[in-house]
Amino acid sequence: MNAGAVKQGSRTELEWRDGITPVSKRFDDPYYTLSNGLAETRHVFLCGNDLPERFRPGFHIAELGFGTGLNALAALYCWKEAGVSGPLAFTSFEAFPLSMEEMARALAPFPELGELAMPLLEAWGMDETRISTPDLELTVITGDARETLPQWDGRAEAWLLDGFSPAKNPELWEESLLDEVAQHTSPGGTLATYSAAGHVREKLTHAGFEITRAPGYGTKRHMTRGVLRP
Repeated sequence: MNAGAVKQGSRTELEWRDGITPVSKRFDDPYYTLSNGLAETRHVFLCGNDLPERFRPGFHIAELGFGTGLNALAALYCWKEAGVSGPLAFTSFEAFPLSMEEMARALAPFPELGELAMPLLEAWGMDETRISTPDLELTVITGDARETLPQWDGRAEAWLLDGFSPAKNPELWEESLLDEVAQHTSPGGTLATYSAAGHVREKLTHAGFEITRAPGYGTKRHMTRGVLRP
């Protein structure tokens, strides 16, 4: 494993629902569903982007809201299961990084990810946010995504829009930021988000995505999928 870059950005304060699920005090919102965060990630963000079917060597996923690292690890697990050669590229934008101890506690309920999480937690504990393994090229860009995403020179083939609820974290759902998401999406690229809010769908449509509503996870009736229009 090679790693580099020092984390910057404000820490967030947590409380633990039932001692297991992390909840942001800043946004009064859990980092993942109280029932099964890994199953939610697989339904919303992986299936929502037609993965692993679209995987190919060099595939690039980008994400708004790194949080606990659960989405990145679920994607890596899926990548390895699919047997794609080379590393998965994964870039995430995070304003309020967790500590290594908080991240480890949040990932503990998902033992199938334990081995994959070890290099991430090791690097994270040393304040490093670029992690390179034979199967993963992970970069976490810390700071306000409204400032950092416009400076990014990459493009992703699949986006995971995983900020906190639009009602509680409107900054990650601003029209200008979603426009930047479109500008940093490869032709024919996709997105998925748990949010089915009408104003979010409208902004994504305005940004250039063909938007569809799909069944949500668990008790959530709907989620949103999108494909960048030609």
